[in-house]
Amino acid sequence: MPDFDLAQTLRLLTVSAIPLLLSIILHEVAHGLAARRLGDPTAGMLGRLTLNPLPHIDPLGLICFVLTSLWGGIVFGWAKPVPINPRFFRRPARDMMLVALAGPGCNFLLALLFALCTAGIALISPEFLLSFLFREAPQPSGVIMPFLAQMCLQGIIINICLAWFNLLPIPPLDGSRVVSYFLPMRAALSYGRLENYGFVILLVLLVSGVLNTVLEPLVRGSLDLLLSMILRPVL
Repeated sequence: MPDFDLAQTLRLLTVSAIPLLLSIILHEVAHGLAARRLGDPTAGMLGRLTLNPLPHIDPLGLICFVLTSLWGGIVFGWAKPVPINPRFFRRPARDMMLVALAGPGCNFLLALLFALCTAGIALISPEFLLSFLFREAPQPSGVIMPFLAQMCLQGIIINICLAWFNLLPIPPLDGSRVVSYFLPMRAALSYGRLENYGFVILLVLLVSGVLNTVLEPLVRGSLDLLLSMILRPVL
């Protein structure tokens, strides 16, 4: 873990707070909206289709977000899952897969929106872009523009990390719902039983470094591709 710097830590937490809350809230709301579209009103009935963070925040998941952000590696965590009742679905297996994909899909879309905002800031304040691309470049003056730019960059990173993390095929993550859809019924039921051990599996993968090894190339590749596509026109 990098040397602890209180000022840097507070700065990182400050610029990460808004995109982090937006990312985890909209991820869960996307699940709920997709479920409602497919016939399940449960999330709306229980007040989970809201931007109020309180119904969505899982304390342990939020702590995990904060710690992994400070650690400097892959950022991940979780919110309280939106309640889904597959009995309302016409085609439960397919619809559960679509609902699961809505969350990571929302995060990829948010990453794109944050990247577009970053490009807009680069047009207004080119010195920020230079300071981001080249460490030896002069730092931009002012407070608001650098803060907004750093917040947007954190928004890109957080959402890409969250999307790929949730697409891991480990129950109860969203990726496991996709895998289940393509498995025979008996195999899908056996696979679903791993949900009881999902947290332990993730913890082992995190501590062993396997999680970072798997996710880092996906996150870095997505980040490089997105920034090159969005920022290239303004360079």
